[in-house]
Amino acid sequence: MPEASRPSPRDDVHALDPHTLRGLAHPIRMRLLAALRHHGPATASQLAERLGESSGATSYHLRQLAAYGFVEDAPELGKGRERWWKAARQGTSFDRSLYTDSDPSTRTAVEVFLEELADSHAREVSTWVHSATDWPVEWHGSANLSDYTLRLTPELAAEMNAEAHALIESYRDRAIPEDAENVAQVRVHLHALPQTED
Repeated sequence: MPEASRPSPRDDVHALDPHTLRGLAHPIRMRLLAALRHHGPATASQLAERLGESSGATSYHLRQLAAYGFVEDAPELGKGRERWWKAARQGTSFDRSLYTDSDPSTRTAVEVFLEELADSHAREVSTWVHSATDWPVEWHGSANLSDYTLRLTPELAAEMNAEAHALIESYRDRAIPEDAENVAQVRVHLHALPQTED
């Protein structure tokens, strides 16, 4: 899924505005973009097979993603008429001003975007739960499904989120040798959600 919530110091992050948010806020487009970010360049047919969609649908939505700057051609991989796509950037940032945009279509896009993001997180957690016993035992204690309840102000919640993001980012560029054993792509979800107490 697109990685979202706050601006990142990384250069390869697509900052959403009302226009680009409306272009991205579609379940198939978000899943296509996530697949390209997580698994690398692919053709529309390969993505259709991965997502369980028709290649016509994936081709259409890839062109829409390209029009909004989320994906681009990877001509170095194509052979003949085969068209390969890659993610233009590796992350997405979501500015809080989008919540209060005056355009109703933007507010609808916010809901669609956040719903699909939540659904993608749920799918990834479910996949881990149903496949956990297939992983080497070292990974059983390294995976994490935790939750906490804290009493915070909006300022303290924002501070906590910023510190958590900084910690996670500090692990991004740790050098891991190409031939290292027992290395996996690790997805980290961070949810900090205010809720009523009744």
